[in-house]
Amino acid sequence: MTKDKNVTTKALDEIVDSLFVDNQEIKPIQQNEQIQYLPPVKLIAFENHPFKVEQDGEFNKLLDSVRENGILIPLIARPKGDKFELIAGHRRKLAAVIAGLETLPVLVRELSDEQSVIAMVDSNVQRENILPSEKAFAYKMKLEAVKRQAKRSDFGSAQVGQQAWSVNIVAENTGESRNQIQRYIRLTELNPQILKMVDEKRIAFNPAVEISYLPQEQQLLLLSVMEAEQTTPTLAQAQKLKAICNDNALDEPTILEVMREQKANQKELVKIPYDKVREVLNRDMAPKELEDFILKAVVDYDKRLRQRQQNRDAR
Repeated sequence: MTKDKNVTTKALDEIVDSLFVDNQEIKPIQQNEQIQYLPPVKLIAFENHPFKVEQDGEFNKLLDSVRENGILIPLIARPKGDKFELIAGHRRKLAAVIAGLETLPVLVRELSDEQSVIAMVDSNVQRENILPSEKAFAYKMKLEAVKRQAKRSDFGSAQVGQQAWSVNIVAENTGESRNQIQRYIRLTELNPQILKMVDEKRIAFNPAVEISYLPQEQQLLLLSVMEAEQTTPTLAQAQKLKAICNDNALDEPTILEVMREQKANQKELVKIPYDKVREVLNRDMAPKELEDFILKAVVDYDKRLRQRQQNRDAR
């Protein structure tokens, strides 16, 4: 049995090279490959691409570079009908379009669906400022691609430790542990509105993982309670909701009761609806930025009030 396990594990490891394109953007050009200069209209987005292309500060720096120097690192794409599906370079394509470039350098490579998914994920996941939702769906896509590749090999469905091996492959080059990869993938089970709250750092990562185990119906009830009470669950509360749900006793009154429980070291809070703040500021801000902005505004306002009072007293 031990001998069979070792042979199977070794055989599984041998297909890794067939799965990966170097997670550096450009692997040495292979035989019969060349960089082509293609118009942006010929490049289509990768299907179900999990990474958002935001026109933020990081993107603006890229845009400035493209305007000044053009595209320095070729995009990677594969043929798809009469067009080419982007594997890596969605942000560079948008920057090129805005900059008015007529053609882009593209390394066209023949890749299977699985190889394309893995290359797409690996070329993006090393970027800074990746949202939890982006990691969640990217890791899930890569895991499914690895498992499909293994099933199509000669190992059938009896391969030993395939699930653990597949998760290990996903974890490679990410800096994440196998357990953390699995926890990120759990976030794909969240209601989209709750997942958005995780991206906005309104719900912490660990409570979000626990919430992901609730059925969608209970997640909607929790969302309703969170909006009504203007609060989010702690890890302990999320774990308690999960435990109650496992006993099939999680209804809205129960959720409300759990959410109203006093949190450890709870302090008095001033709650301001996020939508009202956005109406005043007329711009989006991360929760920490918003907190700092409000505190600074309060300090400045207090100084003005004190100065006014001093001026009145001096008259």
